[in-house]
Amino acid sequence: MIEKISESVLDKVSIDFLRDQVLKNAYGNDDTPIAALDPRVLLLWYLFFGIVPWFLNDVIVLLGLFVLTVATTRVARVAPLVLFVFALGVFSQTGYTFIVSLFFEGNMDTLLSLLVLTLKVATCSLASITVFSGLDPDKLSNGLLWFGVPERLSFSIAFAYRVLPILMEELQNILLSYRLRGRAPTHDTFRGKIRWIVYQVKIIIQSFYPLMLNTAKRSRTTVEALELKGYRYAATNLKVLKIKLSSLHAGTREAIFVAVSVAWVVLCFVVSRIVGL
Repeated sequence: MIEKISESVLDKVSIDFLRDQVLKNAYGNDDTPIAALDPRVLLLWYLFFGIVPWFLNDVIVLLGLFVLTVATTRVARVAPLVLFVFALGVFSQTGYTFIVSLFFEGNMDTLLSLLVLTLKVATCSLASITVFSGLDPDKLSNGLLWFGVPERLSFSIAFAYRVLPILMEELQNILLSYRLRGRAPTHDTFRGKIRWIVYQVKIIIQSFYPLMLNTAKRSRTTVEALELKGYRYAATNLKVLKIKLSSLHAGTREAIFVAVSVAWVVLCFVVSRIVGL
């Protein structure tokens, strides 16, 4: 049993698996219903579910908003690795606090307060995962430009998306160079598998500085190429900007998405009011 579990863990922590999961979440969800929506609608939807929950303390309403974001995350086909990091982050922020409080005479009031905080964090996190997994760099940049975000900031955010494959490629090259010059411990036994995982984590940490250095050099080359092509002029000229944003269109699909979201939020408040009475 332990052998099978350890082999499964080794498969999941491989660099190829991590790279595929990250790139899939950033670029592989363009065929989902969420990705087909207008980026302006998604950004407004995210602003609501990323800000409003922090001003609510009703458990029923927060639970309803959480259920909706879970459904949208499911529709967005988010990569399992991102969901695992999300679950780990939520537990590290609130879950351990409840466990510690149990040792200091915690009660149901403590559980209720921590549940409210957990639902707030989880709802906002899932909303951001839903939106940004369904927006490719061009859609995100166009949506931000339409709302009047400065073109340099809009370009920087979109460029961060585009530099992601470069980061993954550089990381893989650096790790391969470490493996060629080093000797990984054998992982025939369970103890050997633990040492192998520790070795992999160690070389990943050691790869951080050369990764940043190599990426910075390649990013500078990319920026210079964009400047030669006149990307700054395209982002500031009104005629060119109008052509660039002409692809944005909100139609029936977006209206249905907004209507369902609004109806569900209203239903949550109505149910909360009925239960409260």
